Amino acid sequence: MKQGRYRHYKGRDYIVIGVARHSETDEALVVYRPEYGERGLWVRPLEMFTETVEVNGQHVPRFQFVQTDEERHLADD
Repeated sequence: MKQGRYRHYKGRDYIVIGVARHSETDEALVVYRPEYGERGLWVRPLEMFTETVEVNGQHVPRFQFVQTDEERHLADD
């Protein structure tokens, strides 16, 4: 999974830091941080992070990739 900015289907942006493994189950978990509020770290199962959801009768990605960390830093300069 690419690190960088992802947009949730409801419109807010999140920064994906990486993918970690659950110590007991070996399940892949996406580590990410919202770009709003307290900006704490969150995890969500990779399968759920990359799934599609139904919105107004259409299937859309739960999180859509927007840009890499490098692209984000270049845009900030």
